[in-house]
Amino acid sequence: MAMLLIIPLLVHSILFTISSAVFSPQPGICYGQLGNNLPPPWKSVELIKSLKAKRVKIYDATPEILHALKNTTIQVSIMVPNEIIFNVSTNKTFSDQWVRKNVVPFYPHTLIRYLLVGNEVISSTKNDTWQHLVPAMRNIKRSLRSFRINKVKVGTPSAMDVLESSFPPSNGAFRKDIAAPIMKPMLKFLDRTKSFFFLDVYPFFAWASDPTNIKLEYALLESKNITVTDSGTGLVYSNLFDQMVDAVYFAMKRVGYPNIRIFIAETGWPNKGDIDQIGANIFNAAAYNRNFVKKVMTKPPVGTPARPGWVLPSFIFALYNENQKPGPGTERHFGLLFPNGSMVYDIDLSWKTPESEFRALPAPENNAPYKGKIWCVAVRGANETAVASALSYACSQGNNTCYPIRAGKRCFKPDSLYWHASYAFSSYWAQFRKTGGTCYFDGLATQTTKDPSYGSCKFPSVTL
Repeated sequence: MAMLLIIPLLVHSILFTISSAVFSPQPGICYGQLGNNLPPPWKSVELIKSLKAKRVKIYDATPEILHALKNTTIQVSIMVPNEIIFNVSTNKTFSDQWVRKNVVPFYPHTLIRYLLVGNEVISSTKNDTWQHLVPAMRNIKRSLRSFRINKVKVGTPSAMDVLESSFPPSNGAFRKDIAAPIMKPMLKFLDRTKSFFFLDVYPFFAWASDPTNIKLEYALLESKNITVTDSGTGLVYSNLFDQMVDAVYFAMKRVGYPNIRIFIAETGWPNKGDIDQIGANIFNAAAYNRNFVKKVMTKPPVGTPARPGWVLPSFIFALYNENQKPGPGTERHFGLLFPNGSMVYDIDLSWKTPESEFRALPAPENNAPYKGKIWCVAVRGANETAVASALSYACSQGNNTCYPIRAGKRCFKPDSLYWHASYAFSSYWAQFRKTGGTCYFDGLATQTTKDPSYGSCKFPSVTL
């Protein structure tokens, strides 16, 4: 009996040794390009090297970037855009042509190792695209093989919202609408091709949605006394990241695929956000990302409670603060670097630099929710044509959003594009914030705690 118990342990040890040799735990970096002030690819590659990133993930197959990565030791992940998944899935010739154009000219001198089909397809596209995801993955794999490219893993990144339940982790289960038609065929493909389940994991968003019940240090991977015990398994969790990852492990196990490896396709913490966004600051971002690097680089690997000792390959999001990303302010502030190439905070992805050598961090100022009123006003000096278009959009959303700035009404004067847009933006945001409306308008608006009201013209506000 003792010998029978030893054999599985030896098998796991052998598999772990093999995977450790092939899959380095040293994190990579996500290189997004949604900014109008970012360095050119050749400079970006130098900066990626300076961060000691093991690998880099791009969200397309930009030739200039792939050329800049040529003859480096940096492993590369490229991506098929969501918009062409249908074409790839239904037309093998189209798939072949995409691989011929975007992989063949660069491989193997550029170390393309991962090819991701779409980005958070279940979360970001209409459900008529979902049925084409796995067929597209199959076609891309066939196309790679037709060009005798066998070392590239094919997968697709998923967000945590593919789960219907995630707490406790042992209750992890995929959503009923996708479990059988989408996830099970996907997992079958990943299992057969020995690929990864690519997963985007952001403890920040889970914590920010419930900061009362989830402690900040638990989300930042630095909890010393806080633990959560899974009542179904008895497994003890000391951080939110492990809890989230294990929920996916259990979801995969529930549909018959308990051994597929997880690859962290994105994780990170924002270094800045809007006034109404809690905990987005440099101190927390540095703490999370440094703690994450420490966790995955610990030797021997710690894995997660459900998979102790397993290597977790990963990408940290992101290389730069990207000023053209839509959505709340946090979306534009996940970078390890400012667009000028300077570090937002010190970090070494190889975990060889002692933290004592890092520069001091500014104290966090928004770890508690803001209490008070916030307005949304136009950015001074913004392009007037663009502001006029955004004003028209805000006013077209109904509910008398812009009634007070009509001619003769109480907020018409001053008859100024800036003041009319500021009123419209505040009115729109106050009405639609709870249903996803943001104070952004393609960078033409900003939040303020200074009341812009004047005379009898009272601007609508958001009260927190």
